Amino acid sequence: MAARDEPEPRAEAFPALWPVPTRWSDNDHYGIVDGVAYYSYFDTAVNGWLMASTGIDIRELPAIGIVAESSCRFLRELSFPDQLHVGLSVEHLGTSSIVYALAIFREDPDGILELAATGRFVHVYVDADTRRPVPIPPEIRSAANLLVTSDD
Repeated sequence: MAARDEPEPRAEAFPALWPVPTRWSDNDHYGIVDGVAYYSYFDTAVNGWLMASTGIDIRELPAIGIVAESSCRFLRELSFPDQLHVGLSVEHLGTSSIVYALAIFREDPDGILELAATGRFVHVYVDADTRRPVPIPPEIRSAANLLVTSDD
């Protein structure tokens, strides 16, 4: 994720872009997407991409990814019926955790993607029953490797 003095990331910087439509219920009474919905977009994109990339229902694995940390930097307002694309990349792939760098792009009427938010999402993999940390499942690790953008 870019620091405040770095240029804003462009869609091309992300190995994957996951489409996420806004919903009527995402708007608050001011007519803009409520901040909590941005986190939902991140969660939907990461897990949707993992399921599509692995070809499995990740909820059925013996280890599950829980969100240990998340953040969002809001840059531009969104509103229903905006069409969004969440940029996904992996900035760190550890033994039991994955740190995602994310960005939300709004598609304008000409199909140009405008940056609306950047974020960070940390999945820690735990045993589905005991909730104790375990290594990232091989299927998830293989998919996450496709998103690695740093030498970490």
